[in-house]
Amino acid sequence: MSSAKKSTERLIKKYPNRRLYDTQTSSYITLTDVKQLVLDADEFTVIDAKSSEDLTRSILLQIILEEESNGAPMFTSVVLSQIIRYYGHAMQGMMGSYLEKNVQAFTDIQNKFTTGQAAGFEGKPFSPEMWTQFMNVQGPMMQGMMNNYIDQSKNLFVQMQEQMQSQSKTIFSTFPFPPVEKK
Repeated sequence: MSSAKKSTERLIKKYPNRRLYDTQTSSYITLTDVKQLVLDADEFTVIDAKSSEDLTRSILLQIILEEESNGAPMFTSVVLSQIIRYYGHAMQGMMGSYLEKNVQAFTDIQNKFTTGQAAGFEGKPFSPEMWTQFMNVQGPMMQGMMNNYIDQSKNLFVQMQEQMQSQSKTIFSTFPFPPVEKK
């Protein structure tokens, strides 16, 4: 991390009593306040006040847990179970990268509409109300486009996995391993 980024990044200290202290405002804050920092796209780091351990991810996960527990959850139990299954799996890093890139692609598309840079909408940014109207009208079409995109991604992912298996077989076939006995 560059020193310029560190100087603009907000530092929040978490104390043993589970309180969060914002060093920029010299005041205690809540998880709701941290959520607002995320919504405002403010850069911040949360550290343990005693050990200086980075707790940012842990705090963000707490916010997600609260959001998932209140109102309409974003993730189904099936999706959460599938994500959990990737922990410790050889594909864990790839899955994290895949999810991150897809969320970023979705965010980029939404930003184009909200800033008015989408085709046919030059100079006319979408307000939240316009976005809601657009999604009500175009929701089924957008869902179809997203499903097609996901299907294409899935096919590419399967092809990549098959290529990796093939390459592994080729590489390891030159080693004199004893044949595997089937039970």
